[in-house]
Amino acid sequence: MGRTTASEGERERNGIGTNPHSGRRETEAERADRQWGELLQELRVAQTGVQILFGFLLAVVFQPRFAELSTVDRNIYVVTVMLGSATAASLIGPVSYHRLLTGRRMKPQTVTWASRLTKLGLGLLFCTMCSTLLLILRVALHNVVALWLVGVMALWFAVCWFVFPLWAIARDNGKRETAEPSSGTEDPGHRG
Repeated sequence: MGRTTASEGERERNGIGTNPHSGRRETEAERADRQWGELLQELRVAQTGVQILFGFLLAVVFQPRFAELSTVDRNIYVVTVMLGSATAASLIGPVSYHRLLTGRRMKPQTVTWASRLTKLGLGLLFCTMCSTLLLILRVALHNVVALWLVGVMALWFAVCWFVFPLWAIARDNGKRETAEPSSGTEDPGHRG
């Protein structure tokens, strides 16, 4: 047998309303659970990249060629390692935040703060990637071309990570789905 759906009155009494941002009919707790799951998937991708990059950075200092780096390159390395550390902290922070607040009925607040930490982590990851590229290309090329290449890649990162999503928001012109699906099932083309 299928589940019976609650009447409109029951749904409203139980706090189930249409989310003005996604058009979904869900309680605040359901929304927080869904958003937490989505955030975890995003964090898995970012954390893997950060862990690989950070491991590489930590290993560099133990390479024989590290002693040959100029003072400028050593300073870039130190900045890069510090940025990598800050990035790892920001992108792993949501896991700790969730673990410490589990069972306290604070899921919506946890999602909000974890999302903020993730955005900060992505900004720091942008800086870490650019700094890492600068260090590698300075060592590899020994000339000003390294700066130009890093600039081009920084622009590409910014476009992929920030400009495209902001462009999509602007293109949407702030329109929100307000129409309810007539069948009681959610439209598969919804935004979440």
